[in-house]
Amino acid sequence: MNEETKKELQEDIDTQEVIQDTPEEETASEKEEMEETAEPIAGENDSKEEKKAARRKFKADKKQDALKEKIDELEDRVKRQMAEFDNFRKRSEKEKTAMFETGAKSVIEKILPVVDNFERGLATVPEEEKNLPFVEGMEMIYKQLITELEKIEVKPIPAIGEEFNPDFHNAVMQVESEEYESGIIAQELQKGYTYRDSVVRHSMVAVVS
Repeated sequence: MNEETKKELQEDIDTQEVIQDTPEEETASEKEEMEETAEPIAGENDSKEEKKAARRKFKADKKQDALKEKIDELEDRVKRQMAEFDNFRKRSEKEKTAMFETGAKSVIEKILPVVDNFERGLATVPEEEKNLPFVEGMEMIYKQLITELEKIEVKPIPAIGEEFNPDFHNAVMQVESEEYESGIIAQELQKGYTYRDSVVRHSMVAVVS
């Protein structure tokens, strides 16, 4: 067998390998597309080498398109997962904040009766005894307690002279008054408080009828 015949046989084998490398799932339309793509590049009079190069180019283009599609799919999946994680983080922070707010309000509710007792006790001290060291000490402790509550945004709800607001006030009685008009709060029976603009305890008030 001479060298020319060996070369032709080798080219036939290479051509068969290229054809076999094409995935079995390629449809008839894809094969037709490959032939149409190869035809203008390799005409009827072109050599087998040029036809083989055209087939290889078509196959490489198809692989490139499939790779790009896979990359786009993975990028989309990563973006979705990042968005889901961001939503989870925001939801977790919101739930954590809500739990902290609930716990803080619960503690404040337990402290308010202590504040009430301080105010009642100091209100009963006679004027001539207000300069006593014990009374002054109690007033200092009371002021310190109020200051610390203010630092965490606990504030008393305005009542006397204010228009009745069911969001902040709890009317327990009606009274007659020459000083205030109807619907205005004339007395405060128990002081109400807010925590960061949220009501911890409503004010118990008497409203002018």
